[in-house]
Amino acid sequence: MHILIVDDEVYIRELVAKYLKHENFESSFASNGEEAIDMVRNNNYDLVIMDIMMPVLDGFSAVKEIRKFSDVPVIMLSARSEEYDKVYGFDLGIDDYVTKPFSPKELLMRIKAVTNRFNRAKDVEIREKAVFIYKTLKVDFDARRVFINELEVELTHKEYELLVLLIQNVDNAVTREKLVSSVWDSSISSDDRTLDTHIKSLRKKILEYSDNIITIRRVGYRFEVK
Repeated sequence: MHILIVDDEVYIRELVAKYLKHENFESSFASNGEEAIDMVRNNNYDLVIMDIMMPVLDGFSAVKEIRKFSDVPVIMLSARSEEYDKVYGFDLGIDDYVTKPFSPKELLMRIKAVTNRFNRAKDVEIREKAVFIYKTLKVDFDARRVFINELEVELTHKEYELLVLLIQNVDNAVTREKLVSSVWDSSISSDDRTLDTHIKSLRKKILEYSDNIITIRRVGYRFEVK
């Protein structure tokens, strides 16, 4: 596994690389967001560990640009622990958020969880149809693309997974535990607001179909075909 470590602090880069080496992971380094963008564009990485506060270009801006051409998993590693930063990062399409100071062992566990989840998403899922169509909403499972009125809807990796899971269980309740374990594994709990934040964002993006996602109090959510 090849991981790109993006941080302007040499100590942090070397510390993370040291623990990655124990797992036989290969590491590459970038000291700012601009370098990270170029390296992701020109190389194949299994995961990116991204700091926020860096010279030249910050981590948030780098992730925003990377998401235009790559779905490589990204773990944000930052001293900023405010909820706003975490929510903003997830909205940009990061896969996990770890605050400094951090436990190297926990970081390794999160890396494994994120990469395992990402690899499963790349596998061919068991489904009866390759395309889901409801009125003007179309979900192409093989292409991992969503359309409304023939216009593509830009969803983050997790928003797409949530929508697909709800659609695959159309008209049936999907518990919070099921949604969390399928999309985030054990990185968050079922009562974490991260799930609700992603559902709220998903609803906004699917426009007239937002009301099809029904909230079931204390249980979870359901995609209802009206």
